[in-house]
Amino acid sequence: MPLTFVPYFAYENAAEAIDYLERCFGFATGARYDGEDGAVMHAELTFRGGAIMLGSAQGGPGDPKPSHGTYVVVEDVDAHFAKAEAAGVRVVYPPEDTEFGSRRWRAQDSEGYEWSFGTYAPNTGDG
Repeated sequence: MPLTFVPYFAYENAAEAIDYLERCFGFATGARYDGEDGAVMHAELTFRGGAIMLGSAQGGPGDPKPSHGTYVVVEDVDAHFAKAEAAGVRVVYPPEDTEFGSRRWRAQDSEGYEWSFGTYAPNTGDG
């Protein structure tokens, strides 16, 4: 089934963000369109059947960023964390077990957006 929910991010330095997301979290660039001025007009990064879209922010430096976070399901939380930590990720909290039977960890990307990675897989109703 095609994706029906894809988070979108606007970055002051979208090229740096793409590199960071690939290096630290394991995303892969599926599409990228750069403008004549070097700004990333649109990019799509994929991870385990999911995707995000991102581009360069249209406002100037210092414009407030929207408050949000993104959760990504991973099978081996500790291995994922170890790879990200070795790549220089900014840890919000290291891997932990939750009271509802999941394991998770949280970090910030290159511009302070929060990302959570865990074993809990939400039921999307797809069967």
